[in-house]
Amino acid sequence: MAVHINIGRHADRSVKKKEKLKEPDDYRVVLLNDNYTTMDFVVEILMSIFHKNEEDAERIMLDVHRKGRGIVGVYTLDIAQTKANQVHMLAREREFPLRCIVEKQ
Repeated sequence: MAVHINIGRHADRSVKKKEKLKEPDDYRVVLLNDNYTTMDFVVEILMSIFHKNEEDAERIMLDVHRKGRGIVGVYTLDIAQTKANQVHMLAREREFPLRCIVEKQ
């Protein structure tokens, strides 16, 4: 009867390290209310930057108007920051003080 023993370079094959991949954290993009930005512009932002349909855009816009803030979406950090920057750039171009923040979920 033969006994097999793993010695040397073959021993590493029997012990495999399990690497656990971590999902990236999620971040909320939130629009904040102000007294100057028009509702139409907020709807336009929601449809053009966040690709919301008109019904969803109007619902989120009303949240912003009534509650002072509205959650636009949940993204990875890079995408959330990029979208927030796009909102700020377009708002500045149109001379609106619309603010958009990114919060860790």
